[in-house]
Amino acid sequence: MRAKRRIAGAAKICGCVLLLLIALFPIYWIVAMSIRETAEMQGQIPILPRSFTLEHFTRLFTEEGFGQAALNSLQTTVSSLVLSLIVGVCASYVIARKRFRFGLKKPLTYWILLVRVLPPVAFTIPLYTMFSKAGLLNTKIPVTLACVLINVPLIIWFLISFFQDLPEEIEESARVDGATEMQMFLKIVLPLVAPGIAAVAMLSFMYAWNEYTYTVIFTRSPDNYTVPLALSVLNSEDNLTNFGLVAAGGVISVIPIMLFVIFAQNYLISGLSSGAVKE
Repeated sequence: MRAKRRIAGAAKICGCVLLLLIALFPIYWIVAMSIRETAEMQGQIPILPRSFTLEHFTRLFTEEGFGQAALNSLQTTVSSLVLSLIVGVCASYVIARKRFRFGLKKPLTYWILLVRVLPPVAFTIPLYTMFSKAGLLNTKIPVTLACVLINVPLIIWFLISFFQDLPEEIEESARVDGATEMQMFLKIVLPLVAPGIAAVAMLSFMYAWNEYTYTVIFTRSPDNYTVPLALSVLNSEDNLTNFGLVAAGGVISVIPIMLFVIFAQNYLISGLSSGAVKE
């Protein structure tokens, strides 16, 4: 029995290691491609790099204007995330706590979900018409507002359950103690649903950072390119075989997402653990 258990345990460990290697290999490969010399990526490419160079990263910022694209992505992503969280958190709290006449609460929630389920292409024509008449095309504003349009329904639908699971007695106790509605919402309700806000913020940040459809439609000038659009321009006829340049851009594009996920995950874990101990 002990031998069988040891064999089963060893098989599980080997399986986990194999799955981990399969999951991490694409990350290793893109990093390895970004630091190889161009001459090494012709013909059969070895698994282990035989050369090391930062030429591809240097070219991205000196010749391809990738630094401006990263700055544009950071601006649109952060601004859309802040607007989406403000609108989504407030709207989800109102929907979860207030009573609607004629049973409109459930149809309203399903309509909000429908906006998120529809493909982003379905909104391109009306958004393009509105932004064109407003003179906002070829700026960062259309991309920011489009990301808000997609992220707000997700935030509302995700956080409604968090607010509904929160006991109303906590809010009633705060009102008895003399807290205003704003004080109760900011100092009591929001800290209790912080894990949900952190989780949905991760998803919203990743969508806004990787947004490509609206960017390619609403943006024309290279000065307003975001990271996904700048990466697609790198893969042109002239640079079709320059895999190192594209790989370097992919490595740089992943770094902000990893940092934000790590930062938000700390708040997610602290929020979950803060309610685990009762005094």
